[in-house]
Amino acid sequence: MAVIKVKRPDLATGEKLYLGAIVKGFFITMKHAFDSLRGKTRGASDLASSGLGATMQFPEQRWDDQLPEYYRGAPALVTDEQGRERCVSCQLCEFICPPKAIAIEPGEIPSDDPWAKVEKRPKEFDIDMTRCIYCGMCEEVCPEQAIFLRKDYLIAGGSRAEMMHDKKKLYEIGGKRVGLVNKWNELK
Repeated sequence: MAVIKVKRPDLATGEKLYLGAIVKGFFITMKHAFDSLRGKTRGASDLASSGLGATMQFPEQRWDDQLPEYYRGAPALVTDEQGRERCVSCQLCEFICPPKAIAIEPGEIPSDDPWAKVEKRPKEFDIDMTRCIYCGMCEEVCPEQAIFLRKDYLIAGGSRAEMMHDKKKLYEIGGKRVGLVNKWNELK
């Protein structure tokens, strides 16, 4: 098989200086600038922008109604309808977490508890929100649907200690979730 060498075409003087591309880019930029001054910026009406361009006025305006269905926010633990913990301390979410943001210490349920047929529940369940990358793997791997990613993007804290969510805080922000929980199933 023969090798065919292709010779590059010689550039003209204007092409060597990139003058045409620079001028074209300048005119596109100026067109967008004038459109924003006239209030015709693309997307500004969707954001109900009150200023020039498509700037959202954050504390008053939120993205909540424009978040896609597949948006993944902060993880939280949920309880069932009766307020019982769904988590069985299987530690799958801890093992699958890529940045190792989840730490679980399993604990046993006392034998005098009416739901003692379940072996474990988390004694400690911590998520370091400074390390969490919101990948959703913890939610996917959970066999009891005990951890969910909320549509919350406002996670702030004044210190690293405030960004460490413990079991109490995770249940507080997670709330209740309706549906079958395998560990409380009478057939199990």
